[in-house]
Amino acid sequence: MSSVNTTLSLGTTKPNLHKTLFATCIGNALEWFDIAVYGFFASYIAHAFFPTSDPSVSMLLTFGSFGVSFLIRPLGAIVLGNYADRHGRKKALLLSINLMMLGGAVITFMPSYSSIGVIAPLLILLARLVQGFSAGGEFGSSTAFLVEHFPERKAFIASWQFATQGASTLMASAFGLGLTQALTESQIQEWGWRIPFAFGLLIGPLGIYIRRHVHEPASFAEHKPEAAPLKRLLGRQKELMLLAIGLMVISTAVNYMLNYVPTYATKNLHLSGSVAFTATLLAGVILTVVTPIMGLWAERVGRVPLMWGSLILLIVTIYPAFKLVVEHATPTTLILLVCWMALLKSIYFSTVPSVMADLFPIGTRASGMAISYNVAVTVFGGFAPLICTLLISATGTSLAPGYYLMAMSLLSGLALLRSQKRVS
Repeated sequence: MSSVNTTLSLGTTKPNLHKTLFATCIGNALEWFDIAVYGFFASYIAHAFFPTSDPSVSMLLTFGSFGVSFLIRPLGAIVLGNYADRHGRKKALLLSINLMMLGGAVITFMPSYSSIGVIAPLLILLARLVQGFSAGGEFGSSTAFLVEHFPERKAFIASWQFATQGASTLMASAFGLGLTQALTESQIQEWGWRIPFAFGLLIGPLGIYIRRHVHEPASFAEHKPEAAPLKRLLGRQKELMLLAIGLMVISTAVNYMLNYVPTYATKNLHLSGSVAFTATLLAGVILTVVTPIMGLWAERVGRVPLMWGSLILLIVTIYPAFKLVVEHATPTTLILLVCWMALLKSIYFSTVPSVMADLFPIGTRASGMAISYNVAVTVFGGFAPLICTLLISATGTSLAPGYYLMAMSLLSGLALLRSQKRVS
């Protein structure tokens, strides 16, 4: 207990903005880089670890393992979020990034199904479960860490949480585009798809080093930790969690739709892989650049108006946008659709972390944000590619992803309507 108090006492040290941002965002970047790479290279992973005589079944198994790994995220959110609220944000952040690296290493070096048989897909699934568990606690701890260090700049500082997701998409897309240009299809299938996963392992040690040398936020250091944050959260703050989940729904749905684009473009629209990766690369640029700019703008005009504007535009435009792409499947229309989704996501995304942080008090903030975030990501994001694949198969129309996004926009709109009085 004395070591915890010593650590917390350091929270009075004046934080360095750039060091704090890097320490928190590096884990978020690593998490979403691995997720994006898994989604982008799904067809190659399916061939390596989930081979069947039917390519559609292979893809369903691959996206199924992608989605199943998200089922453990709420458990990770409960365990690591509770740990962060009781013992400190820093310790939770160090634990989560170490677990992420372990899962990434297994995927990078795992022999294919043809080499070791059924053990390969089982260990890949285990690796995704480890990554899902660690990612479960990352968002709540890191966002609480940021807004508690810089409460006067919470909209801008917390927007970097999602800007790093854009940077991760950008890097993953760059790898996808680069590999499709530099290697043959058979080379990518044989070993090339492992390269971006190996790259992810290289940035992990830097994140661990930086996180070891940051201090707890002063507001948390001065706050008496809750004896049972989960009991308080589930007893008195259930409505707050439902609102936070609702706010996250459309944000996570769009994010995973962008990860699904390479598969959707090649399998359903019959466009080339290079076109799909170009579109997601541009989306990554937009998410990385626009999100913090919107965070700055939110400090001037308020967060709620930006959220409503992006939601309304999504509801009104997403169906005609998908219809245009389906009826005129060209590189230009696909790129326009992806960039439009990325732009609207950037506007909405920039405000969500700080709004969610404001919903919860310090004593339950990490747990509340982690659980809410990961329930939303699991139910409405992690299974989005699988749901869209099934919807397209069941309905026979490639417009199904558009219907899905419209429904998610309405759910987030209802949550925003109920929660806007609690935040400004």
